[in-house]
This record gives sequence, C-alpha cells and structure tokens, in this order.
Amino acid sequence: MFNSFKRKLPEISIFHHPLSPPSTKALSLLRSSLSNPYPPNSDKKVPLEFNLEVVESAPTSDQLNIILSYLSPKALNPSMVFLSAHPSAPSGQDAPSTVKAIAELAQSNPNALKWPIVVDWADGKASVGDVDGVKSILETIRKRRDGELPEEQVDQPKGWFS
Repeated sequence: MFNSFKRKLPEISIFHHPLSPPSTKALSLLRSSLSNPYPPNSDKKVPLEFNLEVVESAPTSDQLNIILSYLSPKALNPSMVFLSAHPSAPSGQDAPSTVKAIAELAQSNPNALKWPIVVDWADGKASVGDVDGVKSILETIRKRRDGELPEEQVDQPKGWFS
C-alpha cells in the first residue's frame, strides 16, 4: 500500500565544465527533461523526475573509480576514458595512467578531461564526454517511469504481513 513512498528518485550528477560545448548541451538536455515533457514528441506530457546535482569541478579520484566501474564495457585504461584530445592534455607516454593522477591533473588543467561526466548513481550508469550517453541515461529513466522496465524490488517484511 505504501510502496510508492519507498521509491526513490534517481540521483543524477553532471560534472560540468561551462566552456565545453558538449557539457553545456548535456546540462541543457538534463534540465529540459526535468521541466518539459520527455521525450519532447511523446503523447505523455510529463517531464522526468530525478534529482540533478550540477558539479562545476572535476570528480575526485574515488568518484572516478566508481564512474569507471559503471562504464561498459569495462575500460582497461583510465586515460583513454577520461582524457580529452585538447592540445593542453598530455598524450602518449606523458598521459597519466592512474585514476589518482588523472584527478590531480583535472584539478590543475580542467581542459584535460572529457566533459561532461554524467552519472546515474542509483542505476550504476555513466557517460563520459558523450551527449548520446546522457540521452541513454534519460531513456532508461523514461522507460522506468513508463513501466517498460521492471520496478526495483522493494524489501518486503517477512512473517505475518507477507
């Protein structure tokens, strides 16, 4: 009867760099999906519901490790996932190979990272430097809203009430 109270909204974070066009586009898409019908051309005239956190700094090394674990297929080289092709970003032998080194580099040179980094913490999905990946995360939220994906199992009491 009260299972709807137990349902939590998805927690979405965007690590955003305002000077990055893909990051600006992704943030606009996320905000639009919260305030306008999603998808825009659907019969349902309701926006998506999720908590959006906008972080205008690079992720920490711990966050990068979690994000790396959310990506599929599992990436072997963190620098290939997180480092951009920007001229100021190190490449080849100069590129950092550990998540900790990438996080430190991102603090001193934000242009070295691929932006945006969008994470659905509850569903274990992430997108790095790719607006299409953000659309995929939003589509999963839409499918769950529209009943096209099974609801998450809610812990039910055992015993007399089951």
